[in-house]
Amino acid sequence: MNKYIEEYLSILKVERNLAYNSLDSYKRDLKKYRSFVKEILNIGSISDVSLGHIRSYIRHLNDNGLSANSVKRNISSIRTFHNFLSSEGYTKNNPTLLLHAPKSSQKLPNFLTVDEIDKILDSIPKDSPLYLRDVAIFELLYSCGLRVTELCEFKMKDILWDSDLIKIQGKGKKIRYIPFGPIAKENLKNYIENERRILLKKNPKSAEVFLSRNGKKLTRMMVWILLKKWTKNAQVEKIVSPHTLRHSFATHLLEGGADLRSVQEMLGHTDISTTQIYTHLDKEFLKSEHKEHHPRYD
Repeated sequence: MNKYIEEYLSILKVERNLAYNSLDSYKRDLKKYRSFVKEILNIGSISDVSLGHIRSYIRHLNDNGLSANSVKRNISSIRTFHNFLSSEGYTKNNPTLLLHAPKSSQKLPNFLTVDEIDKILDSIPKDSPLYLRDVAIFELLYSCGLRVTELCEFKMKDILWDSDLIKIQGKGKKIRYIPFGPIAKENLKNYIENERRILLKKNPKSAEVFLSRNGKKLTRMMVWILLKKWTKNAQVEKIVSPHTLRHSFATHLLEGGADLRSVQEMLGHTDISTTQIYTHLDKEFLKSEHKEHHPRYD
Protein backbone atom coordinates (compact mmCIF):
# COMPACT_ATOMS: atom_id res chain seq x y z
CA MET A 1 0.00 0.00 0.00
CA ASN A 2 2.90 2.32 0.76
CA LYS A 3 4.20 2.23 -2.83
CA TYR A 4 0.75 3.23 -4.12
CA ILE A 5 0.63 6.16 -1.74
CA GLU A 6 4.07 7.33 -2.87
CA GLU A 7 3.09 7.03 -6.53
CA TYR A 8 -0.14 8.93 -5.90
CA LEU A 9 1.69 11.73 -4.07
CA SER A 10 4.15 12.00 -6.97
CA ILE A 11 1.26 12.43 -9.39
CA LEU A 12 -0.30 15.11 -7.19
CA LYS A 13 3.01 16.94 -7.09
CA VAL A 14 3.78 16.77 -10.81
CA GLU A 15 0.38 16.82 -12.53
CA ARG A 16 -1.66 18.94 -10.13
CA ASN A 17 1.25 21.11 -8.99
CA LEU A 18 -0.03 21.09 -5.40
CA ALA A 19 1.53 23.40 -2.85
CA TYR A 20 3.83 21.80 -0.26
CA ASN A 21 1.32 22.23 2.58
CA SER A 22 -1.52 20.60 0.60
CA LEU A 23 0.75 17.73 -0.41
CA ASP A 24 1.84 17.29 3.20
CA SER A 25 -1.82 17.09 4.32
CA TYR A 26 -2.53 14.32 1.80
CA LYS A 27 0.57 12.46 2.93
CA ARG A 28 -0.33 12.63 6.63
CA ASP A 29 -3.94 11.60 6.00
CA LEU A 30 -3.00 8.62 3.86
CA LYS A 31 -0.18 7.44 6.16
CA LYS A 32 -2.63 7.34 9.10
CA TYR A 33 -5.19 5.54 6.94
CA ARG A 34 -2.58 2.97 5.85
CA SER A 35 -1.52 2.34 9.47
CA PHE A 36 -5.13 1.74 10.55
CA VAL A 37 -5.84 -0.61 7.66
CA LYS A 38 -2.66 -2.61 8.23
CA GLU A 39 -2.25 -2.59 12.02
CA ILE A 40 -5.83 -2.40 13.32
CA LEU A 41 -7.79 -4.16 10.57
CA ASN A 42 -4.92 -6.55 9.67
CA ILE A 43 -5.50 -6.08 5.95
CA GLY A 44 -2.44 -6.76 3.82
CA SER A 45 -3.72 -5.84 0.37
CA ILE A 46 -5.40 -2.57 -0.60
CA SER A 47 -7.70 -4.59 -2.90
CA ASP A 48 -9.29 -6.15 0.19
CA VAL A 49 -10.40 -2.81 1.67
CA SER A 50 -14.20 -2.47 1.69
CA LEU A 51 -16.61 0.38 2.36
CA GLY A 52 -17.19 -1.09 5.82
CA HIS A 53 -13.48 -0.91 6.59
CA ILE A 54 -13.35 2.75 5.56
CA ARG A 55 -16.39 3.51 7.71
CA SER A 56 -14.62 1.84 10.64
CA TYR A 57 -11.71 4.20 10.10
CA ILE A 58 -14.05 7.21 10.02
CA ARG A 59 -15.59 6.07 13.32
CA HIS A 60 -12.05 5.78 14.68
CA LEU A 61 -11.36 9.40 13.66
CA ASN A 62 -14.58 10.59 15.29
CA ASP A 63 -13.85 8.63 18.47
CA ASN A 64 -10.49 10.38 18.67
CA GLY A 65 -12.14 13.79 18.74
CA LEU A 66 -11.42 15.05 15.22
CA SER A 67 -13.59 17.95 14.11
CA ALA A 68 -16.14 17.49 11.32
CA ASN A 69 -13.93 19.53 9.01
CA SER A 70 -10.88 17.34 9.71
CA VAL A 71 -12.90 14.16 9.17
CA LYS A 72 -14.24 15.59 5.93
CA ARG A 73 -10.71 16.35 4.74
CA ASN A 74 -9.58 12.79 5.58
CA ILE A 75 -12.52 11.34 3.65
CA SER A 76 -11.62 13.50 0.66
CA SER A 77 -8.01 12.26 0.78
CA ILE A 78 -9.11 8.63 1.00
CA ARG A 79 -11.70 9.01 -1.78
CA THR A 80 -9.27 10.60 -4.24
CA PHE A 81 -6.66 7.96 -3.40
CA HIS A 82 -9.10 5.13 -4.17
CA ASN A 83 -10.16 6.92 -7.36
CA PHE A 84 -6.50 6.85 -8.39
CA LEU A 85 -6.15 3.13 -7.53
CA SER A 86 -9.25 2.29 -9.56
CA SER A 87 -8.36 4.43 -12.59
CA GLU A 88 -4.82 2.98 -12.71
CA GLY A 89 -6.16 -0.58 -12.54
CA TYR A 90 -4.54 -1.37 -9.18
CA THR A 91 -7.95 -2.31 -7.74
CA LYS A 92 -11.06 -3.69 -9.45
CA ASN A 93 -13.57 -1.92 -7.22
CA ASN A 94 -13.72 1.52 -5.65
CA PRO A 95 -15.18 1.20 -2.12
CA THR A 96 -15.54 4.98 -1.74
CA LEU A 97 -18.22 5.41 -4.45
CA LEU A 98 -20.99 5.23 -1.84
CA LEU A 99 -19.05 7.09 0.83
CA HIS A 100 -20.57 10.38 1.98
CA ALA A 101 -18.73 13.10 3.86
CA PRO A 102 -20.26 14.77 6.94
CA LYS A 103 -21.37 18.36 6.69
CA SER A 104 -18.75 20.82 7.84
CA SER A 105 -19.55 22.82 10.93
CA GLN A 106 -19.07 26.50 10.27
CA LYS A 107 -17.42 27.92 13.34
CA LEU A 108 -16.97 31.63 13.74
CA PRO A 109 -13.27 32.50 13.46
CA ASN A 110 -11.36 33.45 16.58
CA PHE A 111 -10.12 37.04 16.45
CA LEU A 112 -8.47 39.65 18.65
CA THR A 113 -9.81 43.02 19.67
CA VAL A 114 -7.80 46.13 18.84
CA ASP A 115 -6.95 46.47 22.54
CA GLU A 116 -5.65 42.88 22.65
CA ILE A 117 -3.49 43.50 19.58
CA ASP A 118 -2.01 46.62 21.15
CA LYS A 119 -1.48 44.76 24.42
CA ILE A 120 0.51 42.01 22.70
CA LEU A 121 2.64 44.50 20.77
CA ASP A 122 3.31 46.54 23.92
CA SER A 123 4.39 43.39 25.77
CA ILE A 124 7.35 42.76 23.45
CA PRO A 125 10.41 44.14 25.28
CA LYS A 126 12.22 46.71 23.18
CA ASP A 127 15.56 45.21 24.23
CA SER A 128 14.60 41.69 23.13
CA PRO A 129 16.62 40.13 20.29
CA LEU A 130 15.01 40.85 16.92
CA TYR A 131 12.39 43.15 18.46
CA LEU A 132 11.98 45.09 15.20
CA ARG A 133 11.45 41.90 13.19
CA ASP A 134 8.85 40.50 15.56
CA VAL A 135 6.86 43.75 15.64
CA ALA A 136 7.03 44.02 11.84
CA ILE A 137 5.75 40.44 11.48
CA PHE A 138 2.86 41.10 13.84
CA GLU A 139 1.96 44.39 12.17
CA LEU A 140 2.11 42.97 8.64
CA LEU A 141 -0.04 39.94 9.49
CA TYR A 142 -2.64 42.24 11.00
CA SER A 143 -2.36 45.08 8.46
CA CYS A 144 -2.54 42.83 5.38
CA GLY A 145 -4.32 39.65 6.54
CA LEU A 146 -1.59 37.37 5.18
CA ARG A 147 -1.54 33.61 5.50
CA VAL A 148 1.54 32.45 7.40
CA THR A 149 2.98 30.75 4.30
CA GLU A 150 2.55 33.99 2.35
CA LEU A 151 4.43 35.86 5.07
CA CYS A 152 7.31 33.36 5.04
CA GLU A 153 7.57 33.48 1.21
CA PHE A 154 7.28 37.29 1.07
CA LYS A 155 10.32 38.71 -0.78
CA MET A 156 12.02 42.09 -0.87
CA LYS A 157 11.10 42.62 -4.52
CA ASP A 158 7.42 42.31 -3.58
CA ILE A 159 7.38 45.53 -1.53
CA LEU A 160 6.08 48.43 -3.63
CA TRP A 161 7.15 51.26 -1.36
CA ASP A 162 5.98 54.13 -3.58
CA SER A 163 2.51 52.61 -3.99
CA ASP A 164 2.11 51.46 -0.37
CA LEU A 165 1.30 47.99 -1.69
CA ILE A 166 2.72 44.52 -1.29
CA LYS A 167 2.59 41.82 -3.95
CA ILE A 168 1.55 38.40 -2.66
CA GLN A 169 1.48 35.03 -4.40
CA GLY A 170 -1.31 33.13 -2.70
CA LYS A 171 -3.00 29.76 -3.11
CA GLY A 172 -2.92 28.41 -6.64
CA LYS A 173 -0.06 30.84 -7.38
CA LYS A 174 -2.59 33.65 -7.76
CA ILE A 175 -1.15 37.15 -7.45
CA ARG A 176 -2.86 39.87 -5.43
CA TYR A 177 -1.86 43.34 -4.29
CA ILE A 178 -2.63 44.44 -0.74
CA PRO A 179 -2.34 47.96 0.69
CA PHE A 180 -0.38 48.35 3.91
CA GLY A 181 -0.87 51.26 6.25
CA PRO A 182 1.64 53.75 7.66
CA ILE A 183 2.18 51.87 10.93
CA ALA A 184 3.00 48.58 9.18
CA LYS A 185 5.13 50.46 6.64
CA GLU A 186 7.16 52.23 9.32
CA ASN A 187 7.77 49.02 11.29
CA LEU A 188 8.70 47.10 8.15
CA LYS A 189 11.13 49.81 7.09
CA ASN A 190 12.75 49.94 10.56
CA TYR A 191 13.30 46.19 10.54
CA ILE A 192 14.73 46.11 6.99
CA GLU A 193 17.11 49.03 7.54
CA ASN A 194 18.41 47.74 10.86
CA GLU A 195 18.02 44.11 11.92
CA ARG A 196 17.61 42.56 8.46
CA ARG A 197 20.86 44.14 7.26
CA ILE A 198 22.69 42.34 10.06
CA LEU A 199 20.90 39.01 9.52
CA LEU A 200 21.62 39.18 5.79
CA LYS A 201 25.37 39.08 6.44
CA LYS A 202 24.97 35.48 7.62
CA ASN A 203 23.27 34.45 4.39
CA PRO A 204 23.62 37.17 1.71
CA LYS A 205 21.58 35.26 -0.89
CA SER A 206 18.37 35.35 1.16
CA ALA A 207 15.62 37.06 -0.83
CA GLU A 208 12.86 36.76 1.76
CA VAL A 209 11.92 39.75 3.90
CA PHE A 210 11.72 37.95 7.23
CA LEU A 211 14.83 36.05 8.26
CA SER A 212 15.80 33.81 11.16
CA ARG A 213 18.85 34.29 13.39
CA ASN A 214 20.98 32.40 10.86
CA GLY A 215 19.86 34.61 8.00
CA LYS A 216 17.59 32.03 6.40
CA LYS A 217 13.89 32.16 5.59
CA LEU A 218 11.57 31.95 8.59
CA THR A 219 9.50 28.77 8.82
CA ARG A 220 5.79 28.64 9.58
CA MET A 221 6.56 27.00 12.92
CA MET A 222 8.93 29.81 13.91
CA VAL A 223 6.17 32.37 13.33
CA TRP A 224 3.74 30.30 15.41
CA ILE A 225 6.25 30.09 18.26
CA LEU A 226 6.85 33.86 18.18
CA LEU A 227 3.14 34.68 18.36
CA LYS A 228 2.55 32.16 21.13
CA LYS A 229 5.47 33.59 23.12
CA TRP A 230 4.36 37.22 22.94
CA THR A 231 0.68 36.40 23.50
CA LYS A 232 1.60 34.56 26.68
CA ASN A 233 3.84 37.45 27.69
CA ALA A 234 0.90 39.85 27.28
CA GLN A 235 -1.36 37.55 29.36
CA VAL A 236 -3.99 37.53 26.62
CA GLU A 237 -6.22 34.55 27.37
CA LYS A 238 -6.70 33.42 23.79
CA ILE A 239 -4.97 30.92 21.54
CA VAL A 240 -3.34 33.16 18.94
CA SER A 241 -2.02 31.86 15.63
CA PRO A 242 -1.05 33.71 12.45
CA HIS A 243 -4.55 32.96 11.17
CA THR A 244 -6.03 34.72 14.21
CA LEU A 245 -4.48 37.95 12.95
CA ARG A 246 -5.87 37.25 9.48
CA HIS A 247 -9.31 36.82 11.04
CA SER A 248 -8.82 40.03 13.03
CA PHE A 249 -7.85 41.90 9.84
CA ALA A 250 -11.06 40.87 8.06
CA THR A 251 -13.32 41.36 11.07
CA HIS A 252 -12.08 44.86 11.87
CA LEU A 253 -12.34 45.94 8.23
CA LEU A 254 -15.98 44.86 8.06
CA GLU A 255 -16.75 46.39 11.44
CA GLY A 256 -15.35 49.63 10.05
CA GLY A 257 -17.68 49.49 7.04
CA ALA A 258 -15.41 47.93 4.38
CA ASP A 259 -17.02 46.42 1.28
CA LEU A 260 -17.22 42.60 1.36
CA ARG A 261 -15.82 42.28 -2.17
CA SER A 262 -12.81 44.40 -1.24
CA VAL A 263 -12.11 42.22 1.80
CA GLN A 264 -12.47 39.12 -0.39
CA GLU A 265 -9.87 40.51 -2.80
CA MET A 266 -7.41 41.37 -0.03
CA LEU A 267 -7.79 37.96 1.63
CA GLY A 268 -7.35 36.17 -1.69
CA HIS A 269 -10.59 34.18 -1.40
CA THR A 270 -11.76 32.68 -4.71
CA ASP A 271 -15.33 32.28 -3.45
CA ILE A 272 -17.03 35.16 -1.65
CA SER A 273 -18.96 32.67 0.51
CA THR A 274 -15.65 31.99 2.29
CA THR A 275 -15.42 35.68 3.15
CA GLN A 276 -19.07 35.88 4.20
CA ILE A 277 -18.38 34.05 7.46
CA TYR A 278 -16.95 37.34 8.71
CA THR A 279 -20.33 39.03 8.18
CA HIS A 280 -21.65 36.81 11.00
CA LEU A 281 -19.02 38.33 13.25
CA ASP A 282 -20.00 41.76 11.98
CA LYS A 283 -23.63 41.08 12.96
CA GLU A 284 -22.53 40.09 16.45
CA PHE A 285 -20.64 43.37 16.64
CA LEU A 286 -23.77 45.27 15.57
CA LYS A 287 -25.83 43.47 18.21
CA SER A 288 -23.33 44.36 20.93
CA GLU A 289 -23.30 48.00 19.76
CA HIS A 290 -27.10 48.05 19.80
CA LYS A 291 -27.19 46.55 23.27
CA GLU A 292 -24.64 49.02 24.59
CA HIS A 293 -26.07 52.19 23.09
CA HIS A 294 -29.84 51.73 22.60
CA PRO A 295 -31.96 53.23 25.42
CA ARG A 296 -34.24 50.16 25.57
CA TYR A 297 -31.35 48.17 27.04
CA ASP A 298 -31.10 50.48 30.07
